[in-house]
Amino acid sequence: MHKKLRQELIKQMVILSTSGFGLVAALAWNDAIQAFVKEYIDKYISVGSGIISRFIYAIVITIFAVIITYQLTKISGEEEKK
Repeated sequence: MHKKLRQELIKQMVILSTSGFGLVAALAWNDAIQAFVKEYIDKYISVGSGIISRFIYAIVITIFAVIITYQLTKISGEEEKK
């Protein structure tokens, strides 16, 4: 019973973490894309606009989300084998 409860807990943690990181990555990309459109489509290219930092933020969050999700999935797979 303890093993099954632990497996289910890890499975739910993977699902919740994946959803949470997916949301953060989506929001980061949303913000970056909005800034890109605002800066370049509206023809307001100004020095120090911060758009590069928004893209860097979006990339970092996405990489972080993928790494964490991968690690949690790996843990989940190991627990299911036990």
